Amino acid sequence: MTQRAKIDTDGPEPHGPEPHGRGSHGPTIDAGAELDPVHPMKLPRPSGRHTGLTSAEVARHIARGEVNDVPVRSSRSAVEIVRANVFTRFNAVIGVLWVIMSFVAPIQDTLFGYVILANTGIGIIQELRAKRTLDGLAVIGEAKPTVRRDGVATEISTARIVLEDLIELGPGDKVVVDGEVVEAESLEVDESLLTGEADPVLKHPGDSLMSGSFVVVGGGAFRATKVGRDAYAARLAEEASRFTLVDSELRNGISTILKYVTWMMIPTALGLIVSQLVVKQTNFKDSIARTVGGIVPMIPEGLVLLTSVAFAIGVIRLARKQCLVQELPAIEGLARVDVVCLDKTGTLTEGGMNVSELRVLGGADETYVRKVLGALGKSDPRPNASLRAVVDAFGEERGEWPVRAALPFSSVRKYSGAVFSEAEGSDALSSGWLLGAPDVLLPHDDPALAGIDRLNEQGLRVLLLARAGGGAGAPGAAGAAGGAAHALDSPEAVAGAEPTAILVLEQRLRPDAADTLAYFAQQDVDAKVISGDNAVSVAAVAGKLGLPGAERTVDARLLPTEREEMAEAIEAATVFGRVTPQQKRDMVGALQSRGHTVAMTGDGVNDVLALKDADIGVSMGSGSEATRAVAQIVLLNNSFSTLPSVVAEGRRVIGNITRVATLFLTKTVYSVLLAILVACFQVEYPFLPRHLTLLSTLTIGVPAFFLALAPNTERARPNFVRRVMRYSIPSGVIAGTATFVAYMLARHYYSGPDALGAETSAATLTLFLVSMWVLAIVARPYTWWRIALVVTMGVAFLVVLGVPALQHFFALKLVGTTMPWLAVGIAVVASAALEFCWRWVGRRFPA
Repeated sequence: MTQRAKIDTDGPEPHGPEPHGRGSHGPTIDAGAELDPVHPMKLPRPSGRHTGLTSAEVARHIARGEVNDVPVRSSRSAVEIVRANVFTRFNAVIGVLWVIMSFVAPIQDTLFGYVILANTGIGIIQELRAKRTLDGLAVIGEAKPTVRRDGVATEISTARIVLEDLIELGPGDKVVVDGEVVEAESLEVDESLLTGEADPVLKHPGDSLMSGSFVVVGGGAFRATKVGRDAYAARLAEEASRFTLVDSELRNGISTILKYVTWMMIPTALGLIVSQLVVKQTNFKDSIARTVGGIVPMIPEGLVLLTSVAFAIGVIRLARKQCLVQELPAIEGLARVDVVCLDKTGTLTEGGMNVSELRVLGGADETYVRKVLGALGKSDPRPNASLRAVVDAFGEERGEWPVRAALPFSSVRKYSGAVFSEAEGSDALSSGWLLGAPDVLLPHDDPALAGIDRLNEQGLRVLLLARAGGGAGAPGAAGAAGGAAHALDSPEAVAGAEPTAILVLEQRLRPDAADTLAYFAQQDVDAKVISGDNAVSVAAVAGKLGLPGAERTVDARLLPTEREEMAEAIEAATVFGRVTPQQKRDMVGALQSRGHTVAMTGDGVNDVLALKDADIGVSMGSGSEATRAVAQIVLLNNSFSTLPSVVAEGRRVIGNITRVATLFLTKTVYSVLLAILVACFQVEYPFLPRHLTLLSTLTIGVPAFFLALAPNTERARPNFVRRVMRYSIPSGVIAGTATFVAYMLARHYYSGPDALGAETSAATLTLFLVSMWVLAIVARPYTWWRIALVVTMGVAFLVVLGVPALQHFFALKLVGTTMPWLAVGIAVVASAALEFCWRWVGRRFPA
């Protein structure tokens, strides 16, 4: 039998569904029912319960279109991808210029248009590849609600739910459509994601349920009253599941830069047009060509495209490791994280546990205790990891006692319980039992806790079995089940609890957890273990895994409530035990108030609020439906060791895009400066479009593509715009100034009808050499392939200068030796200025 959701009896750490589907212990299925051997995913309906729709009724609803047809998409549609890549502001500008050049210039001067077509095509293809990958992973990680039809409970996809379907619920299940409760067994629903109210709401038959909420405690069933786009949260859920760039600091930074570039382009382009067409009164077609040649390089059109391609390839790489990125900024965000909050159970330890020891207390009869434990296991329709270990150990010895009332586990209470009638028709033998955290069920000075602490120090999990006090199991009317459950939840039940036995459980450490924690330590990312378990036990587990600072342990019940004081306490400690769900959320907020970028991992219902508030939420694929719904990253293989890959991928993308953005924006700056100087000095623009197409391809386009996909482990830093522009502006000014100086000297050196071509060639040589030095700086630190990349680009330019056919095609021919060598000398001086400037900026304006 597999479980669907784990709610840890010793701490608020619900555990999600195991990968083989739901078990037979749903709240609407008799505890003794067995799986159908022919259809193991279908369960026989117990008598006396609602049967759900028949196949004929389902068919009628489908025929009427009453189906939950809201698409759950992890990416933009193919049409949206094409539209987003093609219909951009800069593509429109370049497209118009391309059409103009097609009529007034040879094909060499229209190459920039074909380059844009190729780049846009690459962007579309890469994002479509990412879309197919993500959509496939989304299907794997999709929630599979259990729907009762024809008297059997069957898992189906959310898209197959129809109006009036009867849908079963258990701890951790997400409410996927609006509905009305028809069955409820201590059903508590958290609607905080919709209403902002953190306290769970107790639901009774007849109450309404809203899609987007999730079950915290108990179980039941509800009838779908609104499906598809009519459901309350359908639109929000669809939007939240999209593959989006909206909240990316990197994307926002690029958009900010492009906004200023656009405003800078307009007056500069107008001045260039006037100077070339009106003032100089040169050949009309040649003036048009040189005007376009001045406008096109101002546009950093490849920057946005390259960013999208880099992210798309990153998503594909992570998909190969079974990592579902539900929101694109998550890759970038996790790379910026400096604090990661880890849930112990399911993250550092595996979900399964074994009972290693049973210690009876106060002379209790061990045989009787074993029967009580077996009966407690039977009483819970959805046993968590701890209780499943109890069922596995004592299930065969359980007492066959009717369950008068059952109290499901609560993250706040940290215990569960049940009331049994130990003899048929005899209320006198009714008994109430509690199973949970010893330090919650026992007074702090109880002698039994001393021995328990020693077990916790060994990293063992300890549960206490206690007979409830306060009359929870006292004689009473047989129909008073609800009152008995309430009595189990009362302070009197705990205050008067009689310790009966101690249960020792062994947890299995994840084999990859130690290496992952070591990686975070090496990358200066602080790891905080936040758990509902006993703090000493959690610290022991963290210590076994080599977590730095594991000895700095705090019981969360002693944490201050004021945010500033809480933040100070959290920064000083590493391991936190007995943390409630609300405290997890408060702790994330406290860390964020100190300027930290916080990632939160979790797999259970109690983690949802913290996952939602964290900068990056990471859920295990086997986690509850609610956690998978709010997390930006889902580790479908349930492997904590995948996180370093996500961090590394994010750092690769951010670091490399920052590098190549400097190349693109340097070109924009020197293009604008050249246009301004040309307009002020009333001279012809030095370049035709073909020249700048060649320069852009060799010094920016091809190198940027390879540099953007290269490995990069540099930690992501904030202030993207500042860090890029502090280098781009001086580099562009130096390159533009050097080029214009070489051009003006060439104008005084050359004369005759072909002088302009020689002047252009000298200016092109200078600009190429200076741009190559910018590329050489950006390519650092050098590796063999980076050196080969820079050298190859230089050799390609020499080939153009040396092959007559290419000379003619690109209108490049160096005339004489004096001016070409002078151009080289100017480039050398400019490169030295670049080197000095980059070093000075790095010291004067650190990022």
